[in-house]
Amino acid sequence: MLKPLLLCASLLSSSAFAAWQLDNSNSDLSITSIKKNSIAENHHFKQLSGALSDEGKLTFSIELSSIETLIPIRNQRMQSLLFDVANFPQAQVSADLSSHLKTLTTGVQIIKSVPVELLMHGRRKELKLDLVVNMQDSQLHVTPLRAVLVNANDFDLAAGIEALRKIAGLDSIATMVPVTFSLVFNEQSK
Repeated sequence: MLKPLLLCASLLSSSAFAAWQLDNSNSDLSITSIKKNSIAENHHFKQLSGALSDEGKLTFSIELSSIETLIPIRNQRMQSLLFDVANFPQAQVSADLSSHLKTLTTGVQIIKSVPVELLMHGRRKELKLDLVVNMQDSQLHVTPLRAVLVNANDFDLAAGIEALRKIAGLDSIATMVPVTFSLVFNEQSK
């Protein structure tokens, strides 16, 4: 009786602590901009990359030049005026998901509060997120329980938002930005 239990435990732990690669084609990171105090528009980034190590360390990068707003001139303005991609081409995220992976089994969803570090525009900030992690077949899915509110002032982006506001002739653009994401990681064979 003990041998089958040990075998099952070793199979689960080796799967949960495998190395995982971000699947850009099945992942999404979106932001919502709010202009004129009431008009919300969704935008997303087309290029994400990252990995989840077998120790549970999550790292991923957002190529800021890959912003997609569905309006080419707005894409260019956000790249140059807001993100300053010439000097800050990426935003980087890191977190420790080892507490999720320790108890993760196929088909079970784990929700835990995790400190997540965001490095963007030369500024680093720790955010506390409730992350949902689940495993299906050979994929891990990581999403926030609710939208993450990112304050542009924390990342020295307020001047860029003001430049966008002026060039677009708007009364206002909000500096608090809701962010949502759905990250899919594929298990890497050893």
